[in-house]
Amino acid sequence: MKVFNFSQNWWQFLIMAVVCYFIGCFNFARTISRFKKKDIAKIGSGNPGTMNMTREFGLKIGVITFLCDACKGGVPAVISYFLYRDYYFAETLVHVSDVTRYFCGVFVIIGHIFPVTMHFKGGKGIASTLGLFWLCLPCEWGWWALIGFGFLLFIVFFIFWTEWGSLGSLLGVTGFSIIQMVIFIRRYAALPHSGYIIWLYMLILVLNILTWCAHHANLARLFSGEERHTSIRKLAKKKKS
Repeated sequence: MKVFNFSQNWWQFLIMAVVCYFIGCFNFARTISRFKKKDIAKIGSGNPGTMNMTREFGLKIGVITFLCDACKGGVPAVISYFLYRDYYFAETLVHVSDVTRYFCGVFVIIGHIFPVTMHFKGGKGIASTLGLFWLCLPCEWGWWALIGFGFLLFIVFFIFWTEWGSLGSLLGVTGFSIIQMVIFIRRYAALPHSGYIIWLYMLILVLNILTWCAHHANLARLFSGEERHTSIRKLAKKKKS
């Protein structure tokens, strides 16, 4: 293992933040919808994300959008893991890659929700956040990819059964984050408290805050009984040009 001195190498985190923000600014929903000769930001709910794409263009296009956004959230984190997996922060035993994975994820999500390329009006970050959590741990344990996939299926079944799309998605993000938080709490339980460990936990918390706040309107409609139901059965039968 190699020592990473943050006071000397802080600029690497700055570069990661900028690069990941602009990766997040690229909106797959708008790109795919333009191939359909439409602009997803101007039809349906106006949200350039998976759910609106599914409602407007069908389940197949919705799944493609989800996978693209999921990769957008997860791939930068995976790259950062392989770049920093052999480093730990100076005077600690905290792996640098444990922090960089979620650091990259946070800035991808910020770019997705507040893209400068779309006047800071982007998507809600669910697919990218789920992709981030799904891909973060398979870097270390390949079998986690199957567990993560099983958890994603559970989210789909929850939405299928309840028809609450936003609630199911948000509970999925929270569930994923709790699982990963527990893993890191166990990993660093025997170590003295470090600012880097707290930083790691705060990054995971910020991911939840970003996605839940982005859905504030959905939550308000849900509690008032006005939230639109999401029927996967109907969406699967729906065909859009």
